Amino acid sequence: MKENTEINVRKPTLMVAMIPIVFMIVSLYIGIAVLDLDAHIPLLISGVVATIVAMWLGFSWKEIEVSFLNTIRLSLQAIIILLVIGAIIGSWIAGGIVPTMIYYGLELLSPTYFLVSACAICCVVALASGNAWTAAGTIGIAIMGIGEGLGMNTAMVAGAVISGVYFGDKVSPLSETTNMAPGITGAELFEHIKHMMYTTVPALAIALVLYTIIGLRFTNVQSNIGEVQQLQSQLNDIFLITPWLLIAPAAVIIMMMFRMPAIPGLLIGSLIGVVFSIGFQGMAAGDAFNVMYYGFASDIGVSVVDNLLNNGGMESMMYTVALILIAMSFGGILEKAGILEAIVLALLKFAKSTGSLIASTVATCIAANIIACDQYLAIILPGRMYSKAYENKNLHPKNLSRTIEDAGTMTSPLVPWNTCGAFMFGTLGVSAFSYAPFAFLCILSPIIAIIYGYLNYKIEYLPAKPAAAAEIAADDRLKA
Repeated sequence: MKENTEINVRKPTLMVAMIPIVFMIVSLYIGIAVLDLDAHIPLLISGVVATIVAMWLGFSWKEIEVSFLNTIRLSLQAIIILLVIGAIIGSWIAGGIVPTMIYYGLELLSPTYFLVSACAICCVVALASGNAWTAAGTIGIAIMGIGEGLGMNTAMVAGAVISGVYFGDKVSPLSETTNMAPGITGAELFEHIKHMMYTTVPALAIALVLYTIIGLRFTNVQSNIGEVQQLQSQLNDIFLITPWLLIAPAAVIIMMMFRMPAIPGLLIGSLIGVVFSIGFQGMAAGDAFNVMYYGFASDIGVSVVDNLLNNGGMESMMYTVALILIAMSFGGILEKAGILEAIVLALLKFAKSTGSLIASTVATCIAANIIACDQYLAIILPGRMYSKAYENKNLHPKNLSRTIEDAGTMTSPLVPWNTCGAFMFGTLGVSAFSYAPFAFLCILSPIIAIIYGYLNYKIEYLPAKPAAAAEIAADDRLKA
């Protein structure tokens, strides 16, 4: 027999729902800005407060525990991918694969066009693989190394990488989130992708222009050419550099293009790195396998080289894994207590026009990324909660599916304690607080979605009720 029944559970009012939210915001600010803590402990304490609120609403500890454990299960695939990415980074550095990509990248890419090129390359790789994390964990780490070798600001480079990988992930039919959003809302996959192009392509175009403008600052930077050549020479001294090593990233991308699941594909990629470590770099087999867990260690005394090479390994991802587990537990408690639903219902009261409804959806997705701490929850929860509201306004489901991607998918890497933000920090080595201002695509996409809503531009209505659709569209134009 259950410890609780629905009769014993109260729905939270907006004021009650805001208690754990406000506490989380304040504790994160004090913890990070004042006490110089990582996000782990403030989020953990926020989870305690959320638990107290949930129990006050009538939930038992057992129900709360089951809820956050179920939410953690949603992140297990992400955690395993994160660990495998750690293994692949370690083995690819030891195998000379990452140093080879850095070596040739330093020859091909100039500081002036580096950011725009980095973004474009990441777009292509993520589009082919259908996975932002795969693209960031392979070509992304090489681009970070090239950028550091060229003397670029690492936050700018990380921002360009993230803009690129999330564009490719968002519009690829191979992407999980691209399939999830229309699946939840009832839209058709390729109609959803086509509809997303109206917001995503302009956002990418503006981002590329901004990266080009920033790059023009580096037009006259020629003084570091000697340092670049010295870095290439040092890499050549430590590793055997050969184009044959590029087989590894090519193999991973091809496997993803043929729809091999991410975990086995990346694991095969890391094992290729082990084989190359032994075959090309002459490492002992035991050392080559150890690198998958402990990462690669360089101590040649040259800071630039050591910073580039001291990376990878499953062990290096444990900070991020702990953050994901704590954040997902917090999000699970909030969902079980109905706190997110209470906030959404309050927002819906202000959603009178199409523009305000889309703005409310965007706000909910961003809030879910911050509060529920996971990209999937930021897609699933608003997708479920707003579907009826869009239907009532005679809006086609692909408007909702596009909006939850514009906001839920795109803003997820901008939150440091979100699974995506934590992953990018663990992979690229730059905090979301640092790279967020330069992840232009992720910032622009939700803004463009809101503008389209208020202008009633590229908004499609259900064909079943043309008279109602025309009336709603005319009303929206008047309100705009």
